[in-house]
Amino acid sequence: MKAFMDVPLEQFIPEKFVNVVKLYEDVPNLFYYDEQNPNKYRTISAPHMITIMLQGLSLTEDDDLLILGAKSGYIATLAHKLAPKGEIIILEAHSEIAKLTSENLKRLKLDSNISIIVKNPLNGMPELSPWQKILVTGSIEQPKIHPLLNQLDDNGGVLFAPIGPEFVQMYTQILRQNNEYFGKKKLQVKFSPLITQVELDEIELITDLDDYEINDDFNKVNSTLGQVPTRVQIKYTSDIVDNVTTESHFKIESIDKEQQKLVITYLKSMELTIKNLKKEYNIDKCFNYVEDVEIKLEDLKKFKKLFQIKIKRMQNILNQIRVYNIIRKELEKKKLSDDKILDKKVEIINKQIEQINNFLEILKEDISNVKTLY
Repeated sequence: MKAFMDVPLEQFIPEKFVNVVKLYEDVPNLFYYDEQNPNKYRTISAPHMITIMLQGLSLTEDDDLLILGAKSGYIATLAHKLAPKGEIIILEAHSEIAKLTSENLKRLKLDSNISIIVKNPLNGMPELSPWQKILVTGSIEQPKIHPLLNQLDDNGGVLFAPIGPEFVQMYTQILRQNNEYFGKKKLQVKFSPLITQVELDEIELITDLDDYEINDDFNKVNSTLGQVPTRVQIKYTSDIVDNVTTESHFKIESIDKEQQKLVITYLKSMELTIKNLKKEYNIDKCFNYVEDVEIKLEDLKKFKKLFQIKIKRMQNILNQIRVYNIIRKELEKKKLSDDKILDKKVEIINKQIEQINNFLEILKEDISNVKTLY
């Protein structure tokens, strides 16, 4: 209730769609409409349905949450109120909706806590798994949830999704314990299908790789980031999922000063490496810097909850930096006399520097937090 009171719904709806009379009624609110295609519209779910979603997730204060479908950022912001020490990442296939959501988060100064990525949400983000919680905000058919279930934390990870055909679904809660999955069908609902076809526009959130004629190197690198999805068996029950604990993973009493010093040393070392990467023109050396940071991030994972380090956010940005390195390497093979190639090189370098600066900002914030946390 406090989260709903704290988060102004009108901040997530373009002014032309705000209906002041019905804004806070228990009904869905329109936030996106394509005048060229009237069938393309999107709503923020009614408050009672959002309540069911958030309760179904059983969020703790330090849970990492993956949200499939942006819903303008409103649900993610409510979730952040319930999991302020966790990381939230939204996957959205529609770039206009992603851009609108990104602008909302930046305006409310939430972009350091919530990230949005233009991507087919059905793939999830195996490279950033495990996820304590996954929320699906559009209808999804049963076979398509299996890659997502494999990305859940094996110690009580929860997925909440409207599962079923287009006309009617069951909002279902699925709990993972080790390699067993327990499901509970909560209620019958009717959601519009989850957008899964990535619609690319000119948008700062993404780089359209097709424009750069990237070879198979990108796919080889990208494939190493994920996991091979396997089909799982879900045991449906009426009570086990209700026993999901809401106790935080965060334990102040387990803090160790030596651990604190070690974490700060790692973060400062990464900061130096990233600054070197920013000045480096040799592409091969850039790859080495990225790999070095990736190894350190992997080592820091065991301290993530304890020191509230934004590991997933940094991993995501590092993946983007890697992609820009790959693009730069491909462009190096082109003729320098081609003005278009030169323009593309400048564009990619500028985008890479922007991401490097974002990474450095997160490091700066994390170093400060770790120093002053206890």
